[in-house]
Amino acid sequence: MVCGFLGCDANPLNPLLASMPRILRMPRVAPDGSSWVGDFIHLMVEESRRQRPGGEAVLERMSEMLFVEVLRRYVDMIPAGQTGWLAGLRDPAIGRALAVIHDRPAVPWTLERLGEAAAVSRSVLHERFVQLIGQPPMQYVAQWRMQLASASLRDTDAKVADIASVVGYESEAAFSRAFRRAVGESPAAWRRARRVRTRPVAAGAAHPN
Repeated sequence: MVCGFLGCDANPLNPLLASMPRILRMPRVAPDGSSWVGDFIHLMVEESRRQRPGGEAVLERMSEMLFVEVLRRYVDMIPAGQTGWLAGLRDPAIGRALAVIHDRPAVPWTLERLGEAAAVSRSVLHERFVQLIGQPPMQYVAQWRMQLASASLRDTDAKVADIASVVGYESEAAFSRAFRRAVGESPAAWRRARRVRTRPVAAGAAHPN
């Protein structure tokens, strides 16, 4: 048995986690006949055993590649008519809309502009988006911006005003109001709480076993 883990942000919005089943069972041989995933896992086990310099970095990248491939296989196996974020990725119009939202969060998106990017009408985009993703496009845009902003607040020392601009808000005040509505606390409070939780133990400091 080979065990491992990948860490990711769960809050305030992680559409991938929300749409995944609790268990994914992947056959060793893919529908197209390829079996490289099994061979790849053997390579990962060998890399772990040898403990060569740089091995942790190599295993991290290999784990990401394996996870992406498993997701791609899962998407290929999703039956027609199933809904959810991963099913939305497979839909041509909704997949294009999701791609531009994720790639360019700072764009002042409107339903009309998203429809143009997805090559469908506003009404078709809205209907398909709600059907597959479970919420209107503009609500998804707002939540995705909050996910990006929360990661920046936790992982960087960027000013709140700069983060607001990067995720598509014209003013720090507008961003702070939106962040509080989505997350339940101000950007500054979110940052302070996460920095305290992730602060490393000082050298020589006592800590419980």
